[in-house]
Amino acid sequence: MLAAFEVPPLSHLFVWDELLLEGTPFAINKTVLLVFLVSILVIVFFIAACRRQALVPVGVQNAAEAGYHLIEENVSVGVMGEEGKRWTPFLATMFFWIFVLNIMGIIPGIQFPAASRIGIPLYLALQTWVIFVFLGFKHQGAKYLTTVMFPPGVPKVFYVLLTPIELVSVFVIRPFSLAIRLFANLMAGHLLLTVFALMTAAFWTAKWYAVALPLPLFMSIAITAFEVLVALLQAYIFTMLTAVYVDDSIHPAH
Repeated sequence: MLAAFEVPPLSHLFVWDELLLEGTPFAINKTVLLVFLVSILVIVFFIAACRRQALVPVGVQNAAEAGYHLIEENVSVGVMGEEGKRWTPFLATMFFWIFVLNIMGIIPGIQFPAASRIGIPLYLALQTWVIFVFLGFKHQGAKYLTTVMFPPGVPKVFYVLLTPIELVSVFVIRPFSLAIRLFANLMAGHLLLTVFALMTAAFWTAKWYAVALPLPLFMSIAITAFEVLVALLQAYIFTMLTAVYVDDSIHPAH
């Protein structure tokens, strides 16, 4: 047995000491600081990209435009049609914010994805829920609720079973699944990185066990690279589903 290998309690990986306003609902800890930091970084990123716009974009401008056009072409227009372009600023901001928040999990010195705390995904999911419910009633009125409860083209005899399922699916499952998907993926990645980093340290300090060092070290590197993909993919999926739910509220026929 490796005495040096000991996985710390989950509270040591996800719960941080309060730094300011201790004991109040507004207490500030590492998670809150990361949210503030990421918000500032995204704002500075877009300001820097827009300051000196060149005909042939390079550097920060190139990265910002590439990401913006990716969301516009594949999410805004791809899901909502041409009128979806007016949603691109919101969706692009959501994508970049979630991505940078996720990528903090592999940044040396930080190494903590704030989305692995359920409060952040719940806030994002609630935001999406409020938007698509509000737009549903704004564009369809009371018909929005009846369309959800009684989907067209379904025999009336099935409404007894289908109506409660649709209500729960649209108004409960949608935001819940958005939050849990983001939370679970980031939490699992953080746990895996922690386990293999601890194994690498344990094998390094052990004597003859050091011959097995390349395995956990390789896995740590591989999972770190994989977490970059997860950070990007989860940001894209969350943004895509938000666009789908908004479009469904505005254009129920789709």
